[in-house]
Amino acid sequence: MRLHFILLLFLIVQTTFAQEDFLAKQYFADGDYDKAVVFFEKLVEQNPRRTDYAEGLVACYQQLERYVDAETFLAEKISLGNAYPTFYIEQGYNYALQDLPEKAKEQYDQAISIIDKNPNYGYGIGFRFQKYALLEYALKAYSKAMELNPKLDYNFQMARIYGEQGDIDKMYRSYIKLIIDEKSSMSNVLRNFDDFVTPDPENENNIRLKAILLEGAQKTPNLKWNELLSWLFVQQKQYGSAFRQEKAIFRRMDGSSTYRLKTLGELALEDSATSVAQEVFEFIVENTNDEVTKLNAQLNLIDILLLEPGKKTFTEVQSQYDELMSIHGYKSQTLQLQIAYANFLTFKKDDPEPAIAILKKSLSLPLNKRGTAFVKSALGDILVFDKKFNEALIYFSQIQKSLKNDMLGQDARFKVAQTSFYKGDFDWALTQLKVLRSSTSQLIANDAMQLSLLISDNSLEDSTQTALKKYARADLLAYQNKTKEAIAELDGILQNHKGEKIEDEALLKQGELLESTEDYEAAKFNYQKIIEFYANGILADDAHFALGELYRKVLNEPEKAKAQYEKIIYNYQDSYFFPQARQQFRRLRGDAIN
Repeated sequence: MRLHFILLLFLIVQTTFAQEDFLAKQYFADGDYDKAVVFFEKLVEQNPRRTDYAEGLVACYQQLERYVDAETFLAEKISLGNAYPTFYIEQGYNYALQDLPEKAKEQYDQAISIIDKNPNYGYGIGFRFQKYALLEYALKAYSKAMELNPKLDYNFQMARIYGEQGDIDKMYRSYIKLIIDEKSSMSNVLRNFDDFVTPDPENENNIRLKAILLEGAQKTPNLKWNELLSWLFVQQKQYGSAFRQEKAIFRRMDGSSTYRLKTLGELALEDSATSVAQEVFEFIVENTNDEVTKLNAQLNLIDILLLEPGKKTFTEVQSQYDELMSIHGYKSQTLQLQIAYANFLTFKKDDPEPAIAILKKSLSLPLNKRGTAFVKSALGDILVFDKKFNEALIYFSQIQKSLKNDMLGQDARFKVAQTSFYKGDFDWALTQLKVLRSSTSQLIANDAMQLSLLISDNSLEDSTQTALKKYARADLLAYQNKTKEAIAELDGILQNHKGEKIEDEALLKQGELLESTEDYEAAKFNYQKIIEFYANGILADDAHFALGELYRKVLNEPEKAKAQYEKIIYNYQDSYFFPQARQQFRRLRGDAIN
């Protein structure tokens, strides 16, 4: 019984302590320092050895301008002996807040002197000086600690300080030395370079970095110089220059890996630098001995060819696919070829029957769960195109059951909902979408939310769901690449269902389709109409973002694009497009982007 009582008492004490800890930190975070200080005083009394509580209390005193209380508390801590050295820095900063620089300097020097006794304190002291932007003291702390104990290495921290001081050359050289000496990873350093490098090759910081890298490459033969130059050229979207560096790396590595070249080709293709992307993939085809790598590059070259479609192009692509299929046949290692060929036949040539046959044959191969799911997903997409909705639903449902917690499973569930939507089974679509609204994939969750709201909003207003059925038909036509027919179907909705909830959805969808046909003025009109008449609707942020992208990418009106992104930043902070809008706004404003 006594043991139970002691255990219960212990649990009560622990719960109370946890509550006080939470409240102290929460009040401080909220800026309610009068309340926070009460809890920190309790916590310090109960846990005199916890430096985080002591520092929290001092911060509260300083926010409340109770500098004498902070000084008294810190002096008491220091007088106890073996005080943690950062207390001297806190005391110095407390004097600095009172405009007592001489007294502050005494405390800072005292903290530095402790490093003589124990160099291992160098990091904690240097980091605390950095916190208060006392950068010269921080450099002194790190340098002294490394001098006394050569095993310590704070060069990474010092390089960052040089950047904060504006000594960009010294920062670049320090970081690069860390890479060359293999004391830091390339990725760690490049994350820090991101703060200083911009897409503009004429930016002063870019010019400085390029000069340092070229100088280093001339002095010492090291692949890391080429890798850094390639990275810089990619940031500046100079993919041709990056390709020259990557070729040099590939040759000096005796062609052991094409991974970097493949990545560069994909980046160039994504950024519409198609001529460079083509050169990269052609180089891979000519120089790799790996069957799958070569095939992937050949498929990328076909994708580039299809960017300018026409009957002549389709004939050439058909010939290339026939040749690749004759070389590789049906193998589990070359599923990407079978899927790409099936998609070409369906979505480019409007010939789904042979595509269905190809993928059904692929399913007879010895595949693992994920391989089977990839083929079934592609097959389901083609069956939807061919309006064989029930058969498509079977395949999507099989993926969903087989890979429940996998992203492929969640994607399959969305495809079940989308197919049910096309089919006109809106209730079943809603059932699936409700589950997906909490998907771990933000894109799937956002798409699920949009489709769910489209169905529910337009079912409440119109019990016959007439406009919704028309929209589903238009959406299916768009999916089948029957763009003109889809635009016409949406026109019917806009003419016959004016003022209904479906109108903004129809305007947005039609705007996207008009863009794909290069009717940019008509697309712009649609987006502007949503912004004007549905400013408080759920698609207003979509319209602002679409219009911003149109101004930026096509109409070459950066100021107008910036205005659209700014609307999202200030008025739609919970928007899916918020991060992208903020990034593009900052880029157009000339900021360095992380």
